[in-house]
This record gives sequence, structure tokens and C-alpha cells, in this order.
Amino acid sequence: MKTMRVEVQPGLIRWACDRASLSERDRMQRYSYIAAWEKGLARPTLKQLEKFARAVHVPVGFLFLSEPPMEIMPIPDFRTFPGVRVGRPSPDLLDTVYICQQRQEWYQGYCRSTGEGTRSFVGSVKLTDGIEAVAADIRRRLSFDIEERSRMPTWTDALRRFIEQVDELGVLVMCSSIVQNNAHRRLDPEEFRGFALADDTAPLIFINGADSKSAQMFTLAHEVAHIWLGESALSDAQAGWISSHRVEQWCNRFAAELLVPLALVRAEYRRNSMLREETDRLAGVFKVSTLVILRRIHDSGGLTDARFQKAYEDEIDRLKAFPRGRGGNSYLNYATRVSKRFARALISNTLEGQTLHRDALRMLGLSRMETFRELGRSLRLVVS
Repeated sequence: MKTMRVEVQPGLIRWACDRASLSERDRMQRYSYIAAWEKGLARPTLKQLEKFARAVHVPVGFLFLSEPPMEIMPIPDFRTFPGVRVGRPSPDLLDTVYICQQRQEWYQGYCRSTGEGTRSFVGSVKLTDGIEAVAADIRRRLSFDIEERSRMPTWTDALRRFIEQVDELGVLVMCSSIVQNNAHRRLDPEEFRGFALADDTAPLIFINGADSKSAQMFTLAHEVAHIWLGESALSDAQAGWISSHRVEQWCNRFAAELLVPLALVRAEYRRNSMLREETDRLAGVFKVSTLVILRRIHDSGGLTDARFQKAYEDEIDRLKAFPRGRGGNSYLNYATRVSKRFARALISNTLEGQTLHRDALRMLGLSRMETFRELGRSLRLVVS
């Protein structure tokens, strides 16, 4: 029996490879068979095309179009990289945003069915509001105790506590370094550090867990600002340079003040100490990155513009040499990936028969029912 082959525009094959950031070397070594497809010299079978689509993370239906689709970020993109043009979003970033939107939509329906009210804090502040007053109010609402945080032994403990505080207030906080549960699709912190999906029923924050724990602290604080402003956004939250977006400027300033109040920096900073030693000490006190501390020392008048810029660049180079850690309880980590609040609601709703197990597994990124049960038990839910 003759093998049936399908018609595919060569330009769509090239588009799919470019979209997945496949270099010419990768194409030749890993997918040499597609070279003839790109040139229009051969046609794939349907099975070959489906395999290729899975490999480059493209919906197979896209490959039957007459021309590549226009893919844009479904939320405002506020990323700005100094001297670098923001390019096409990667499949990993797009798929992460899409699954978070699906989870948010499910949780909106869940809140309606359970009579859960709206979150009054969403959109409750404006760009004209004073940063220090807003940060102090949100710190109080979160029960965000800086002294308590300073006593925590590690940044991981501080980040876990911060996530819990935001989640307990009603924000779905999801933190992951991979797409869904696929360890082969690692997220790149150089592409994005986080995003916020503002909604007065189911506000959601996603943090790129591939970043350092101290950097994730700043990202979470930055995205909290977006939720309180009522602004959905894709962000590249950084303390050391000024974004061209007014909203991002406000959110960066808010994040710095929430985590490291300027009044405390002025009181704590030892001007006669070595900058390196003092930066490390204050980073340990506030459980933030040394980059944030340098920014706040500068803001307090402790560093000139020129000295701050040099110290900041040197610190970036130093931090690049440190590997990012892993470990911990796998189910505890998984609950953090999808938000404990979301996981509890979805698993409970599924056990009650309101959501299909198939849909629950898809939204959780799981493939086995046993993993679903283990996750439920780790969240202290009664699972048979």
C-alpha cells in the first residue's frame, strides 16, 4: 500500500523551526529529514508531520495553513531589555501564558459556583499614589513582617512564605521553571521573569522559577503591584535599570520599597564598611538579591550614579557564576507550580464530580491518576 503524504507549505516548516529557535545545526543533526520539506523537495507523511509538530511545540493544524499565523502576546508586553529588541515570544512562554489563562478561567467559574466574592484590592491603587504609603499598606495586608523574614535561614524559606502570604490573600501564585510538567521545556529567565493576569475574582501571578530565589522575591513583589493596579502584564522585573514604561517604573519602585523600605536602609546601612560586605549583609537581612540592595543603597544616597552602575554590572557578572539550586519535596514543589489555592480547589471539585478527571489532569499538567492522588494527599485532601 502506497504511503500517503500531505501538502505543507515550505514556508510553514521554516516558520515552525524559527519559532522553536532551532539553529541550522540543530535542524541538520536532530531533524535532518525536514531539509527536503523546507526546500519543497519532499512531502511528509501525516505521522511524520505530527511528530515534527510535537517536537517544535506547534499545533499540527497550523502547519496546514497557507501562511504562518500571526502570534502575539495575549497580554500587554512591558518587557524592555537595554540595547536589545524584544523579539518573538517563544513557544514555551506562549504555552505558559495560555495554560495560566485556562486555569484562571476555571477558577473564575469555581468562584461563581461557590459564591466566593471579588477581590477588592485588584485595581485599588493608581500610578499617582505614593509608593511608600501603598507599600506600607500592602505590607500590612499581607502580614509581611520584615523582621520575621530576616530571621529565616534561607531565601527559599523567605520566598515560600511570601508566596503563601500572597496566595492566602486570594491571588493564585504559580511558580515554575518548566512548561507544565515537562522537564525538557525549561523556561528562560532571560526571556521573561514573570507576568500578572489581573482579574477581580481570580487574580493570577506567574513567576519564572528558573530564576534565582532572591530574584523571584523581586518578581513576585513587582507582579503584586500589577495586581493592585489592575494591570495584566508580561514583565522583566529588574531593580537596576529604568524601564521605558511608566507602569513598569512604578512597579519596580513599589517592589523595592515593599521588600526593602528606604527608611530601614538609611538606618541599617553602614557607610564605613566595605561595599561588598555590606551588600551581602543587607541582602541576608532583607532576603533579596544583592542587586536590589545596591539599588536601594543608591536610592538612599549611599552611592553615586557612576559607582552604582559599575557595582551593579560587576555584581551581575559575579552572580552569573553561581548555579541555581534545586531540590525539596516534589509534591510540595508541584503544588507551588500551580498555586496551592488552585490545586486544592481543582482537586476537591474533581473529587466531588464537578470537573472531569481528564480536564483536571490537563490543567495540572499531570498524566497519571496516582500522581493526582499523591498531590491531593500532600495538600491534606481526602483522596481514596
